[in-house]
Amino acid sequence: MSKLLVVDTSVKTFKIISTLEALSFLLLLGIAMPLKYIWEMPQMVQTVGMTHGVLFLLYIAGTVYISQKLNWSFKKLAIAVLCSVIPFGPFYVERKYL
Repeated sequence: MSKLLVVDTSVKTFKIISTLEALSFLLLLGIAMPLKYIWEMPQMVQTVGMTHGVLFLLYIAGTVYISQKLNWSFKKLAIAVLCSVIPFGPFYVERKYL
């Protein structure tokens, strides 16, 4: 019973990190980068970029952790990691593997 609770809590936490990572990536690509390169306003890239970097690292660590808890194959793990560099990729991982 407690092992199931740990896995359930881990999955919920990973979903939150995954969603935040995906949103920060989209914010970085869709708003912050155009502000920097079109309108010469680099401030948002610094803030969103740092936030996205931290969330990216948490996503990768969470992917490895959750893959062990859910006994994913290496292929699933590799797909989940590759999805971290594709816009909307983490949403795919949430829908397909969790």
